[in-house]
Amino acid sequence: MQIEDHYGQILGINSPWDISEVNLDIANSRVDIIIEYTDHQGDCPKCGAICPKHDDRNQRTWRHLDTMQFSTFLHCEQPRIRCSEDGVQTVMAPWAEKHSRFTLLFEDFAICVLQAAGNVKDAAELLKLNWHQINAIKARAVERGLKRRVDEPVPYLGIDEKQFRSGHRYITSLVDLQQGRVLDVEEERTEKACKTLINKALTSKQRSEVQAIAMDMWKAFSNAVTKYLPEAAIVHDRFHVSQYLNKAVDQVRKSEHKELLGNGDNRLSKSKYFWLTNPENVTDKISDKFEHLKKTELKVARAWSIKELFRSFWEQCSKEEALLHFNSWYSWAIRCRLKPVKKVAVMLKKHLANLLTYFDHRISNGVAEGLNSKIQGVKANARGFRSFVGFRNSILFYCGKLDMAI
Repeated sequence: MQIEDHYGQILGINSPWDISEVNLDIANSRVDIIIEYTDHQGDCPKCGAICPKHDDRNQRTWRHLDTMQFSTFLHCEQPRIRCSEDGVQTVMAPWAEKHSRFTLLFEDFAICVLQAAGNVKDAAELLKLNWHQINAIKARAVERGLKRRVDEPVPYLGIDEKQFRSGHRYITSLVDLQQGRVLDVEEERTEKACKTLINKALTSKQRSEVQAIAMDMWKAFSNAVTKYLPEAAIVHDRFHVSQYLNKAVDQVRKSEHKELLGNGDNRLSKSKYFWLTNPENVTDKISDKFEHLKKTELKVARAWSIKELFRSFWEQCSKEEALLHFNSWYSWAIRCRLKPVKKVAVMLKKHLANLLTYFDHRISNGVAEGLNSKIQGVKANARGFRSFVGFRNSILFYCGKLDMAI
C-alpha cells in the first residue's frame, strides 16, 4: 500500500479529494499531507446544487492529530464553484469546519483536553497551541453547543451577579436550577442587561413556562423579571438574605469592638469567625469561648441572636407559619436599637411577599452560588480575561453543559 493511500484511509479522504503527496520532516518531527481536488464540479455550500468549478483558492493549512510524536498538517487548495443562485462559493473541506484551521478530529480532541486539564495553560502546552487558538476552539465549540440546545422547559431559574473586573464591573448569569447549568451571561447587572439575557437565553415558549426564579433583592433584576417573565414567581434567595444579616452583624461587631478597645477591653479581638459562621460549623477548639461571648450583654451577641432566629424562617412548614414567624422576628429586630440590623429588617419587610413565595416553590440560588465558585475557578485558571466575549465563552464552555462534540 502506498503511503498516500495509507493516510487517505486513516483520514477518511475520498474522491473527489485525493492525497497527492506525504512529506516527512524528521528533523522537525513533522508530517505534511498535500490534498488535491480532482473533479471539475462541486456542491454549493449554501444551496447544495452541483455547480461547475470556477478556480482554486490559495493553499490553506489545517492542524491534525499527531502521527505518533510527529505534528501533522493537511494542505489543500480548496476549489471554488460558480453557482447560478449564490455566485462564487468555496467548496467545504470534509475534514474541517468553516474558518477553522484545525481538523474536526483535532478540535474534538482539544475540547476533551481543555475540559479535563487542570488549567488552560497546561492544556495549551499539551496541545502545542497558543491562547488565540485555544480561544477560537472554545468559541466554535460554544457556538456549536448553543445551536444544539433543545427547546425544553426550564421551570426554575436563578439570576445572580459575578464580578468580572475591578471597579464594580459585573456580569449577570442566568442559571437552570434543575440541571445545574449556566444558560447564558450578560455584561453588567442592569435592567437592560437582565432583559437581554432573558430574551437571549430562553425561547418565547420557555419564557412562558418558567414557574419561579430565585434572585437577590436587586431592583434591576426584579423589574426585568416582572416585565419579561410576568408569569414567574420571584423568590428572594435565602443565601443573599443570610449575607445581608451577616453583614449587619459584622457592622455591629466592628463598631462595638472599636468602642471596647477604647476602654481597654479586647474581648472581641479575633472573633469575627464566631459571629458569621453557622453554629454547627464552629469547631470544638473555639466553641467554649464563643459560648461565653454569645451569653453576654454585648450588642453583637444580640445582633447574632436576631440573625440566628431568622434562620428558622426557612424551616417553617407553610406560608402562614412563616408569616407568623417573620412578624415575631421583625418585632424584635425593629426594636433592638442596632441600626444595621434595623436597616436589614426594614428591607426584608419591604420584600416579604417574595420571601414567602419560597414556601410555594422552595428554590434558592445555591446552585448558582456553586456555579459562581466554578466560574471563579475558570477565571483564576485563565489568569483573567481581556474581554467579556472570552469570559462568556469560557463560562459556557465549562459550566453550560453543552453538547460541543464534533
